[in-house]
Amino acid sequence: MTDLFLAIGKNIVLLSATTAWFTAQILKALTSYWRHGEFNAERLVGAGGMPSSHTALVAGLSSSIAFHDGIDSPLFALSIVLAGIVMYDAAGVRRAAGKQAKVINKLVREMRVDHTVKDTRLKELLGHTPLEVLAGAIHGFVVAYGFYTFYR
Repeated sequence: MTDLFLAIGKNIVLLSATTAWFTAQILKALTSYWRHGEFNAERLVGAGGMPSSHTALVAGLSSSIAFHDGIDSPLFALSIVLAGIVMYDAAGVRRAAGKQAKVINKLVREMRVDHTVKDTRLKELLGHTPLEVLAGAIHGFVVAYGFYTFYR
């Protein structure tokens, strides 16, 4: 079992990608604090916000694979397709779901006045703006490049 953990610990591609995700989550909490003036611990694990940590993860993964195996490798092709799906989901599908949740919450609030509907709020911060996705992609690339430069 120790050998397994040592092997995972030496996997620069995995370390780079997870570091990009982890540091993006921290940046998300810091940018939320900067914008709102108060610390929100939910930003350390929650979806949405600046930068997109899911995008940072897949961009870090794709960039690390590109640096490690080259852009002509099948692994890079697989990772870039995965990255595209994740980024589309973050900026498209989840963002639209968040907008719908906002409208539904407003309707429920208005109906709540008549006490006809139980007040259950849907989560509104689900997706990302294109800028948040771009920031996540840049963050993932920079972290991967840092790992590549340092561990080369």
